[in-house]
Amino acid sequence: MISGGESTQPVKLDRVVIRFAGDSGDGMQLTGDRFTSEAAAFGNDLATLPNFPAEIRAPAGTLPGVSSFQLQFADYDILTPGDRPDVLVAMNPAALKANIGDVPAGGTVLVNTDEFVRRNLSKVGYAANPLEDGSLRSHRVLPVAMASLTQGALSDTGLSKKDAERCKNMFALGLLSWMYGRPTEGTERFLREKFARKPDIAEANVLAFRAGWNYGETTEEFAVRYEVAPASLPPGTYRQITGNIALAYGIVAAGRCSGLPVFLGSYPITPASDILHELSKHKNFNVTTMQAEDEIAGVGAALGAAYGGSLGVTTTSGPGLALKAETIGLAVMAELPLLVIDVQRGGPSTGLPTKTEQADLLQAMYGRNGESPVPVLAPRSPADCFAVVLDAVRIALRYRTPVLLLSDGAVATGSEPWLVPDVADLPDLRVTFATEPNGPDGTHWPYVRDAALAREWAVPGTPGLQHRIGGLEKADGKGSISYDPDNHDRMVRLRQSKVDGVEVPPLDVEDPSGRARVLVLGWGSTYGPIGAACRALRTRGRPIAQAHLRYLNPFPANLGAVLRRYDRVIVPEMNLGQLAMLVRAKFLVDAVSYTKVAGTTFMESELVDVLGEHLGTSLAEAA
Repeated sequence: MISGGESTQPVKLDRVVIRFAGDSGDGMQLTGDRFTSEAAAFGNDLATLPNFPAEIRAPAGTLPGVSSFQLQFADYDILTPGDRPDVLVAMNPAALKANIGDVPAGGTVLVNTDEFVRRNLSKVGYAANPLEDGSLRSHRVLPVAMASLTQGALSDTGLSKKDAERCKNMFALGLLSWMYGRPTEGTERFLREKFARKPDIAEANVLAFRAGWNYGETTEEFAVRYEVAPASLPPGTYRQITGNIALAYGIVAAGRCSGLPVFLGSYPITPASDILHELSKHKNFNVTTMQAEDEIAGVGAALGAAYGGSLGVTTTSGPGLALKAETIGLAVMAELPLLVIDVQRGGPSTGLPTKTEQADLLQAMYGRNGESPVPVLAPRSPADCFAVVLDAVRIALRYRTPVLLLSDGAVATGSEPWLVPDVADLPDLRVTFATEPNGPDGTHWPYVRDAALAREWAVPGTPGLQHRIGGLEKADGKGSISYDPDNHDRMVRLRQSKVDGVEVPPLDVEDPSGRARVLVLGWGSTYGPIGAACRALRTRGRPIAQAHLRYLNPFPANLGAVLRRYDRVIVPEMNLGQLAMLVRAKFLVDAVSYTKVAGTTFMESELVDVLGEHLGTSLAEAA
């Protein structure tokens, strides 16, 4: 443990938003992740928003190469990573220029002064040094020569100046850890484990981390420390988790709950690749991962595994989902369980690989040839991903159908505390395979259905259960190839009825006062900013209701009734109004769409303004 001398009583705060920003090679994601881990260990509620360029390494010191990591931590339940940073850590001029516009007046700017030289300033269009020309006078600027101080702290380690300078992100982390009273033991242990094969690098990072902490302890400019107390969360065991990791854990749990081997066929694609990376670590849970040569091979292998009696899973993002469409259609025709996870990103085409968007909803619903219905679900937050995967697998196995799960970049890479469930509380997803022929002629008929319209799952090679499935239309029941018009009409309607009949829980509405006349309807990662905005409006005495859809196909049975209870329905989406269009078409409700396709999430303040305007209009109409 780091210890220091006498210090003043810390200033108590209920919440803080910090943004670490620097070159994509400066380790900002690692720095932010470590601060987040310590905040989670301390007991704060938190939410994070990583932001990094799509390029593997953009030119150093340029605006396109800026990488940032924002987190909000608090002593109460929070829903978003925060709109604007209270503290900006800028490792170079590019990071300052790219982010200073988001820092409110009075905010703190901690800058690495070593990088503010003429060459770096000119790269980003600074005619004068902003640390000296008065342009930052509305902010509290804390200049620190992080690179020089780090090199000085590591002068006896034998590392070159270049290698020593690379540890400056740990100096910054140590300084922020001192400012906000974060624990230090976890980070030191992490660094030694991460660089176990390079003990000299591990020790250098630990020394840099301690040097930053000691700098805060001994420097007059940092005389004030801040304290954010632990949050009052429901009792239980928590861990920090990202959406992608929660999805991976959910897939592992689904395999155990169903008793099926898990097979993931996947092609690496941002921002979904971490699911493949994580699942590859869990072979001991009977999980097989295959990094396919392309998207089509990945989903084809997953569907083949499902045909063979495994829990077949494939992961992708929007461009890959388009390529997988034909095979998903084959899964619809073959009526096999298949989990397809689409971690949405900005599009179309390659689009914005590292930026978030919600624009694949209509592709998930209708992006296949013919009448090809599939259930569609969407998690609302990183921690919610675990439960949504389990329910998606429940639906796939119970109804013998492919299921699409729509995550997005904000959910996938963001993190929050996750209440680890008790294994005894996980659902029973066990399935029964066909063991004997079911046809009246003594053969196996693959399309004989149960009450839920699901056909039997017959594993190839089971004696007496020879049968034919494939992409050509099949005769109802017997399963032979059929071109009969009436049979095709019947089979199309049966497949649609099966999806329409999927059991999903009713939609919950948050309307504390019961007096709201305006409902805000959302789905996916809009949950956080919508919820935060509704809370803010209610504290101002303005009643407003919120409902959030996990099930997008089929909709909850009570959705129509919920929508009709309110004078106005607002649907904020990170697309051009796809859910609003579906709601208007199905329920004939005049849903008002509010859209954003900037590659960024909604801000709480943005929605407060928009929803406030609609509240005013609704009250005026009522009068």
